Amino acid sequence: MSSISAKTDPALLKVAIVGASGYSGEELCALLDRHPSAEVTAVFSRQYAGKSLGEVMPRFSGLKIASLLFTEADPANVAACDAGVVFLALPHGVAAEYATAALKAGKVVIDLSADFRLRDAAVYADYYDGEHPAPELLERAIYAIPELSREAIKSSSLIACAGCYPTSIQLPLIPLLKAGLLDPNGIVASSASGVSGAGRKAAVDYLYAECNESMRAYGLPRHRHLSEVEQELSHAAGHKVVITFIPHLAPMNRGIHTTIVATPAAGKTASDLKKALFAAYAEEPFVRIRETPPDTKHVSGTNFCDIALFDEPRTGRVVILSVIDNLVKGAAGQAVQCFNVRAGLPESAGLI
Repeated sequence: MSSISAKTDPALLKVAIVGASGYSGEELCALLDRHPSAEVTAVFSRQYAGKSLGEVMPRFSGLKIASLLFTEADPANVAACDAGVVFLALPHGVAAEYATAALKAGKVVIDLSADFRLRDAAVYADYYDGEHPAPELLERAIYAIPELSREAIKSSSLIACAGCYPTSIQLPLIPLLKAGLLDPNGIVASSASGVSGAGRKAAVDYLYAECNESMRAYGLPRHRHLSEVEQELSHAAGHKVVITFIPHLAPMNRGIHTTIVATPAAGKTASDLKKALFAAYAEEPFVRIRETPPDTKHVSGTNFCDIALFDEPRTGRVVILSVIDNLVKGAAGQAVQCFNVRAGLPESAGLI
């Protein structure tokens, strides 16, 4: 292992991944295997318990992580493992029981699911069609996009990583809303995601023959991610913000492209908004402000978010474009970035 900063807690350098066989879990394995300071000491899966990681995912053959055996994914097993940090790459509604057990065992939990993103259990029940499995933990959770919540992440034991669509929408909008540069009314966000965003599962809608050379909207009129988007935009603006959000399934493996149409606040111009974005992200390693429309291909496999803003003088609006890799900046990469912040490591460790 490489040297680490004096403020780094060595106990946080051993990590475990629950749900390592899914798309986000696999991406976590790849990122953490090459991480200069982290050591993956346990991977958990119900389906593959007893098999090696390299056997289940041949892409890892020959790497140090390949010989790790999957352990039965049971909360008690997770609590008993030697890792100081537990990544949960699980569906919503499932992650909470593992988080509860890991927190009781004194571990730091970095959750990629939706279980702890919302502050209000009633909103969770409304959007996720069921009561929250651990409402007593919601006040303890930190909603995490490192560029927007870095200080809170540094001391949190329950880090709820933002969703992929919300990350692509909030990174361009929150600095503008905080600064009062954007009219919060009438914002429209139209996003397209690669098929991997649906997770590794067998379903007719995601078969190659159904998705290839086709594009469709889904999750209308209110996709589940809308709940966390409006929660965080409202917090930034200081009052309730309601937006229109239209997600689409695009014929690509990975990536998210978001187009936002909004109106500058009274007396503000597109130039003011663009200057604010440059200023907000000038020192950020993973946000790049572009002068030309960004392409998902340019961020594929990376932890970057590329943003561009254009004036539309005919309507008095602006068009904001944002692209990320849904499996990296939208999931595993953001989780590793949170881990780096929490462990006191260089924020780009394992990501560049």
